Amino acid sequence: MNVSELLSEIDTEISRLQRARELLGGTNNGIAKRGHSAGKKRTLSAEAREKIAAAQRKRWAKQKRAAK
Repeated sequence: MNVSELLSEIDTEISRLQRARELLGGTNNGIAKRGHSAGKKRTLSAEAREKIAAAQRKRWAKQKRAAK
């Protein structure tokens, strides 16, 4: 086997591995992964943020009471 044949086989193997990597998720060609929308950010309403903040304040108060 000469050098050019060896390099050709290596290039073929690299191409095959790159295709396999793309299929496994390295590059998804614009297809969004399950459960994720491509590039979109979720926003919470003011009401939802307030509910989360109130729940966190409640957890902090409980923790403070336990520390005393």
